[in-house]
Amino acid sequence: MRGSVVVLGAGMVGVSVALHLRRRGCDVVLVDRQGPGEGASFGNAGLIQREAVYPHAFPRTISELLRIARNNSVDAYYHPLALPSYASPLLRYWWHSEPARYAQIVLAWSELIRTCCDEHLALAKGTEAMELIRSVGFLRLYNDPVALEAAIAAAEVGKRDHAVGFDVLDGDGVAAAEPHLLVRRVGALNWTDPLSVTDPHGLTLAYCRQFLDAGGRFVLGDATTLAAQGAGWKVHTQEGPVEAARVVVALGAWAPKVTGPLGYSPPLFGKRGYHYHYGMQGNAVLNRPILDANAGFTLMPMRAGIRLTSGAEFAFTDGAKTPIQLERAEPLARRLLPLADRVEAEPWMGIRPCMPDMMPVIGPLPRRQSVWCAFGHGHQGLTLGPTTGRLVAEMMTGEVPFLDPAPYRPERF
Repeated sequence: MRGSVVVLGAGMVGVSVALHLRRRGCDVVLVDRQGPGEGASFGNAGLIQREAVYPHAFPRTISELLRIARNNSVDAYYHPLALPSYASPLLRYWWHSEPARYAQIVLAWSELIRTCCDEHLALAKGTEAMELIRSVGFLRLYNDPVALEAAIAAAEVGKRDHAVGFDVLDGDGVAAAEPHLLVRRVGALNWTDPLSVTDPHGLTLAYCRQFLDAGGRFVLGDATTLAAQGAGWKVHTQEGPVEAARVVVALGAWAPKVTGPLGYSPPLFGKRGYHYHYGMQGNAVLNRPILDANAGFTLMPMRAGIRLTSGAEFAFTDGAKTPIQLERAEPLARRLLPLADRVEAEPWMGIRPCMPDMMPVIGPLPRRQSVWCAFGHGHQGLTLGPTTGRLVAEMMTGEVPFLDPAPYRPERF
């Protein structure tokens, strides 16, 4: 088993970890209960978000808290009976969002984000994956001039402190950029750095094919069967038991099911999210992703159609789908863009793995140095998959990490 690794979880993060380890000569088996990229990596906004240097903080103004408490918005929705299960992580989330603490978190988080586009392009260039990546940025639309001015001021700080690129469009500029919008907006922030992915699932599969072509293996299996085996580890799969000297847990929202029995139960909590795809009427097109800042929904041009995504839903993890946010967003989206029929009969639903301090868990388990963590990326698993993969692989193979991994270490909890 010397030099061998089992990576549990075949989403964007797990696939990226497996690929980077295999490129460094490790004997890697990738294990998941379903096909690569079929979990949370399947449904997202399809953005590699270089501009997202400020993680989503817990609301701290009375007006914002009251807005969310009314439970009638598109960007946030909660099941009252589920809230007690969220009490502890949300309290920690609120504590970490205190301005002084949040400022320190931004410093560490922005280091992860800084190279996200470069890390994706390093994996994608010269391969089929490049067909799925477009350098078109995305628009954040505003219909309130005061809100637009505040957003511009905040973007200027991001540009000054973190080299984030953006342009400001007035109403005419928005209409020129997206001529098929049905309503006029006062303006928009045009984030110029992000990359748009036309098929996030397809991108995960493309990276996985690179891993397989390099000699890696993927098998279907049950990560919760992980158990110590001699000096290493064993997990049951459909092809029989797989043994390895080391394990990487890249299971997103399900990671505590594996780390808990090993003595590590981080305060990870899940936010459910949904999407539908739509056709477009006539010859109408959407050139780039757009986010409606007032209503809180996004529309993205994808291979499957125009993807409408919801915000965050706080509900029981295994509860039935309740796509209330999509139902609220759809009529608003139809007033903004000439959408045709839905492509799917049922909405997609996935769970975002979130940490109270807004940063992922990356590094070896305390007292279990042969078990490594790579989870808790919140809404940015697609963005940070290759970055995390490179960081984990460098640490596991004894290279000097390209960025300081200390802020993301598991023992901080």
